Amino acid sequence: MTQKDQHKKLGDTLWDIANDLRGAMNADDFRDYMLSFLFLRYLSFNYEQAAKKELGTDYPPNESKDLRPDFAVPPPLETWYNNNQEDVAEFEEQMRKKVHYVIEPKFLWSNITELARTQNDDLLQTLQKGFRYIEDESFKSSFKGLFSEINLNSEKLGKTPKDRNDALCKIIKKIAEGIADFSTDSDTLGDAYEYLIGKFAAGSGKKAGEFYTPQQISSILSEIVTLDSQDPTTGKKKKLDKVLDFACGSGSLLLNVRHQIEKNGGHIGKIYGQEKNVTTYNLARMNMLLHGMKDTEFEIFHGDTLLNQWDILNELNPSKKVEFDAIVANPPFSLRWEPNDTLAEDFRFKSYGLAPKSAADFSFLLHGFHFLKDGGTMAIILPHGVLFRGGAEERIRTKLLKDNHIDTVIALPSNLFYSTGIPVSILVLKKCKKQDDVLFINAAAHFEKEKRQNNLSDQHIQTIVETYQFRQERERYSRRVSMEEIEKNGFNLNISRYVNTSDDEIQIDLKDVNLKLSSINESIKINTEKHNEFLRELGIKEI
Repeated sequence: MTQKDQHKKLGDTLWDIANDLRGAMNADDFRDYMLSFLFLRYLSFNYEQAAKKELGTDYPPNESKDLRPDFAVPPPLETWYNNNQEDVAEFEEQMRKKVHYVIEPKFLWSNITELARTQNDDLLQTLQKGFRYIEDESFKSSFKGLFSEINLNSEKLGKTPKDRNDALCKIIKKIAEGIADFSTDSDTLGDAYEYLIGKFAAGSGKKAGEFYTPQQISSILSEIVTLDSQDPTTGKKKKLDKVLDFACGSGSLLLNVRHQIEKNGGHIGKIYGQEKNVTTYNLARMNMLLHGMKDTEFEIFHGDTLLNQWDILNELNPSKKVEFDAIVANPPFSLRWEPNDTLAEDFRFKSYGLAPKSAADFSFLLHGFHFLKDGGTMAIILPHGVLFRGGAEERIRTKLLKDNHIDTVIALPSNLFYSTGIPVSILVLKKCKKQDDVLFINAAAHFEKEKRQNNLSDQHIQTIVETYQFRQERERYSRRVSMEEIEKNGFNLNISRYVNTSDDEIQIDLKDVNLKLSSINESIKINTEKHNEFLRELGIKEI
């Protein structure tokens, strides 16, 4: 079984458990429980493995469950803590250096599953305390509110505390059994987490757009921004100091950028994400840690991007301005917003003007673009309307084009997202662009039709990325268009104006057609006469 198959099988196993156990609870609510328990499982396993290595032969053996079938067997680390209390502080200091966090043994997944196995009435209370401990004390960085969306006292779990405790015992026991036969490294569990997010998104309809960018689209953006900005033909960059997604959802786009850099032997200094929805913000923080990232390697901020509530992005001193080597984003499509006089003077929008109330698409774009390094690349997913709508959007688009900041426009097929069936585009922007034309890639007709949604194969993705990388012109697929031609079209970027995907019309020779028709008519006349001869011989009326 390949690693990819293993990840999918684990994801499917966990998805089946979720469907079996959630009962009357809707998928969105149950998602938060399921993913939180996976997160606790990962942190605990990672911590216990590191503790075994740190303590060596001093690490106690597991007690046999067979000897105490009706009692929860404490994790070995709890035994060590109880017997070596004077050494605990030094041990935890070492653990913070090695894995960047600590977990008290009673809050480890191994203890939680033991409480579930023995139907212990303390499970619910232990979980509540454990979640608070991880938020407040496990990490040097604050992860306050990480589990704020998980209500362990919800009546959806059960009407009484005992009912809720019993329900949690059942859920945790099933999850523990489900993942027992799988590898639990960060890649496997992290990818299973991503896979589950996708599965829950598929059942969430429009709400899925709040937290999930399909992996196939995420891969396109990630591959583009990790290529050298000035000369993509030279391949991937070896290092990105800072990467930003200002509408990061569950963080899948940021993790994909990290994956693209690292698989090429490169390195990212730090990842930055911003998310307005608190539930999704927590998903993103868990997702980062689940993929093996240290808390010092990423920063996710909870706040409104359009109002620019993040202090690190509000520095007015140009010498202290934070800039990013790569920016990726899949912001909400055509979000209504409330621009005002204060925002009109905002440093992000002042040179371009404000996007209309009816669609904040260009506001998101300008926000990200302001923080892009001169040698960086930004790739953003937007609805097609930004390419041709008039008014304020036309003025913004025109200035971006005249300043030579729009590098590539990519049309994607419709029905790729869980949240909408509309076709979308990817805009690639650069501050210091080498070419003085715009590359148009019309990939709208290149996809695999599936039952519920369209899909981009690996080959479709590769073709898009290679066409961008080598700035290729392909018949009915891609074309480099001069600024003169774009200006003649009123700075309209509607892709079909520049790349026509329809087949050429068949040329008809009317003289040849006329000769054929004359020949057919002559043949009809001759054969009708022969037929009438037979009718006359038979005494039947002619036709």
